[in-house]
Amino acid sequence: MEKLTKEAEAILLERFGKDSIVALATAIDNIPYVRSVDAFYESGAFYVLTHGLSGKMKQIEQNPTVALSGEWFTAQGKGINLGYFGKADNSHIANKMKKVFSAWIHNGHNNFDDVNTCILCIQLSKGILFANGARYEIDFT
Repeated sequence: MEKLTKEAEAILLERFGKDSIVALATAIDNIPYVRSVDAFYESGAFYVLTHGLSGKMKQIEQNPTVALSGEWFTAQGKGINLGYFGKADNSHIANKMKKVFSAWIHNGHNNFDDVNTCILCIQLSKGILFANGARYEIDFT
């Protein structure tokens, strides 16, 4: 396993640096849960706009170890609730989300006045990426 290379980072950004559907897995009491989420990749992490009282966030609160899978990529990491979308500390990533998710972010599904509307950061620890006939085993730490 090697540290994230510029080549692998470029592939991840090309594939996932935009609105992407990925499978997110959590586990509680040895029971796995998987769901599709809208996410985007930036600097060793995926970001998801979600609700802090959702099942996935309750599961992550109990066990932050998560996995995700997307186009020829699978990884493990830690789910981190960054808190309220409108919090000043989240302005950089929230502004990025507004651009990346512009096709649907203001469709009425999200309530930005609700302090439980939050940002989930999936900080990657290790992963496997397949591209151009190569296999990249990546250490994100």
